[in-house]
Amino acid sequence: MATPEVVTVGEAMAALRATGPIRLAPPMELSVAGAEANVAIGLARLGHRVGWVGAVGDDSFGALVLRTLRAEEVDVTHARIDTDGRPTGLLVREDGLGDLARIGYYRTGSAGSAIAPEHVLPALGPGLRILHLTGITPALGPAAARAVLAAAQRARELGALVCLDVNYRSRLWDPDRARATLLPLAHACDVLVASADELHLVAEDPALPEPDAVAALLARGRREVVITRGGDGASATTPDATARVPARRVPVTDVIGAGDAFVAGYLSAVLDGLDLEARLRRAAGTAAFAVATRGDWEGLPLRRDLALLDAPAGTTLR
Repeated sequence: MATPEVVTVGEAMAALRATGPIRLAPPMELSVAGAEANVAIGLARLGHRVGWVGAVGDDSFGALVLRTLRAEEVDVTHARIDTDGRPTGLLVREDGLGDLARIGYYRTGSAGSAIAPEHVLPALGPGLRILHLTGITPALGPAAARAVLAAAQRARELGALVCLDVNYRSRLWDPDRARATLLPLAHACDVLVASADELHLVAEDPALPEPDAVAALLARGRREVVITRGGDGASATTPDATARVPARRVPVTDVIGAGDAFVAGYLSAVLDGLDLEARLRRAAGTAAFAVATRGDWEGLPLRRDLALLDAPAGTTLR
């Protein structure tokens, strides 16, 4: 496989999705999950060369993760198989009333939580255009936090764009610890992505209103600050311009994974040299595919699929 132009770093897990209340022992669907892996798959489906760096256990779940990523044409050359007995992480999802979902994590002591700078840095070399990180991986433990910060610093030395998606997970850490860890990482990124209710975790002053918080981040050297608002769309701001787009209106099946799909579309448009508004439009389109289908990544579009969102309702392709 050719050298990746994008590298994502993080933990990919086995994912069990219950088809009913777990206490009633329902059938469960087995798949793969992980924000950075989702973004990698999304970019690969859009035709980009992308690699995933992380660690899995020397177990069947780890084999599933690597097999899935390879099948999606994601380079896993620098993925690590842990030989010290640490297992592959596990995510368990239980759907509740309506669109309510409960997510349980079994990641403490996982292979992914022990990834270290020396495991990640060899994957970053000449030809790298974008490094994508999230705020999930540094929540897994001190080694993982050091790994993502070291990766961001190395990518900047190489002249690559560093993208950070805050992606706060309250079941992994509390806001104070998250902010203390994420602020240095935010200072090392070029493109910052956050939902409107996460921005305070990386703002210079968490009490600032959104416009002032965004302006302060740009003044500190961020090139782009992207704010996602779910069904209300998204905005992106640079020192020179602000663009806003609405969400694409599609029947909603499953919202989990929509943020990762959005980021994949946005970074794809960055790689293609599109302007700010066009980046957001592509991101909104890839997110629409994600929410219209079941699963974290299974419904992510191929490049030729993007035009389908503009087809008239009821269109049949023959």
